[in-house]
Amino acid sequence: MRWTVNTNSASALQTPFEHEMAERLVESLQLEVASEDIDPVAPLFGEGLGLDSIDALEIALLIGRDYAVTLRSDDPDNKRIFGSLRSLCDYVLAHRPAA
Repeated sequence: MRWTVNTNSASALQTPFEHEMAERLVESLQLEVASEDIDPVAPLFGEGLGLDSIDALEIALLIGRDYAVTLRSDDPDNKRIFGSLRSLCDYVLAHRPAA
């Protein structure tokens, strides 16, 4: 079962890039939640959005295809990178090639 937490707190407001990423995740993973309802600080896996390891692979493919950022399964920082929408977006913004 997939769900999200929308706390309506100031820290839960999506940035424009987080909203873009949330839209892509909803579409790519066929989530049954509106992109604007994804709390950017809620966990993506387990509690929070409730994604699983197959979803992680899909996210890695999406990030590589759309943002030219490689996410590796053996990266020791994966728990942090995939911790939330915000941490995923921060990683992508820090590692994508300059336009």
